[in-house]
Amino acid sequence: MTTPAKTTPAERLDKITQDQLCIGCGLCASFAGEDAIGFGMNDEGDLIPFARDGLTDPLMDQVEQMCPSLRVEGLPQDLIDTSPHHDLVWGPYHGLKTGHAGDATLRHIGSTAGVLTAIGCYLLASHQVDFIAHVKAPDHDDDNLPHHGVATVSTTEDEVIAAAGSRYGPTAPLINIMALLDRGQPFALIAKPCDLNAMRNLAHLDERVNRLVKYWLTPVCGGFSPDEGYQQFLDRHAIPKDEVKALRYRGYGCPGPTQLTMASGATNDIHYLDFWGDDESHWVLPLRCKICPDGIGEGADLAASDTWDGGSPDRVESETDLGLNHMIIRTKQGMDLVKDAVKAGYLTITKEAEIEDLNRTQPHQVKKKYAGLARAHGLAAAGSVAPALVNIRAEALSDAAGDDAYHHEKQGTMKRALAIKPS
Repeated sequence: MTTPAKTTPAERLDKITQDQLCIGCGLCASFAGEDAIGFGMNDEGDLIPFARDGLTDPLMDQVEQMCPSLRVEGLPQDLIDTSPHHDLVWGPYHGLKTGHAGDATLRHIGSTAGVLTAIGCYLLASHQVDFIAHVKAPDHDDDNLPHHGVATVSTTEDEVIAAAGSRYGPTAPLINIMALLDRGQPFALIAKPCDLNAMRNLAHLDERVNRLVKYWLTPVCGGFSPDEGYQQFLDRHAIPKDEVKALRYRGYGCPGPTQLTMASGATNDIHYLDFWGDDESHWVLPLRCKICPDGIGEGADLAASDTWDGGSPDRVESETDLGLNHMIIRTKQGMDLVKDAVKAGYLTITKEAEIEDLNRTQPHQVKKKYAGLARAHGLAAAGSVAPALVNIRAEALSDAAGDDAYHHEKQGTMKRALAIKPS
């Protein structure tokens, strides 16, 4: 792990944000407490932590151990060792499935096919957990920006369903996580892969994590859009920012429209591809997302992905696509969950999936996996913080990619990291 120079605790924390590696998950602020670390939005619209007087060197040592920009961990070794299948790119797994929510309405309103929403509903209905910790869109009348996400807790199926749909804006899903652990109740966590990496790190510092987080669930993630990306989207469509009161990124179809609710009450439906652009080269992503070594959810019991060939929906076909999810089921716990949810009617499995299905539909994830170590080394060479990569086969992937690919990715990342540093 490449850590900040041992200066003051505040400087160590600031370096993570200044190097643009912070994902704004909120874990450090929740863990340290408000006397040590505050949390809020900076002038660029990013959610970041900031040091307060109570931040000490020992506490900052712990923050560095849990930060998913300094340490990216997949499954614990015992779960890897007991996995019946291993793939160099996709990691350990017990099964690969293709399917959708068993309920047609849930399938329609979910981001792709409603699998994570359906599983959340099933876990509550079967009383296997007391609540679901996940994210939702902000309420129309609260102080949050419409393109952000908000950490939430659901204790009923209706609450889970109300939070359906991806949130691509800045979100702090772990901002209240210590308070949730303090409840002492079993729960399921649905969050981005990097947020799960953070929680796997926290498990080494707090034994309650593995005892109380009964299910670890995630979407396969291509990154989130910072405020800059949202503003560019509005500018392309000549939409005044202060007139947007609510934003749904996708859902009600596969992927469904990006829908803006205006101050007048009118809604404006825009094609999903017109938010992101037609290919990866148009995506506006934070640096941390561009170098992400684990968009495939290696720390999860189950990761659900889109199933579009080439990694992007077809403009015409997406209008009538009912939606399917691939499911990478990494643990026996996850496999038992899927079997039980199918038996209860909450999930429908349409076929067994293959590794080639994942490669074909997630080509950008394949590229990121091979480049993970080189990109981490490129950050370090630029003097930036850089993550240690634990239990995600980083060295073997880099060796398989070859020396030319390693040097190309390392140099490219180093240039990116140097370009954001003050002159």
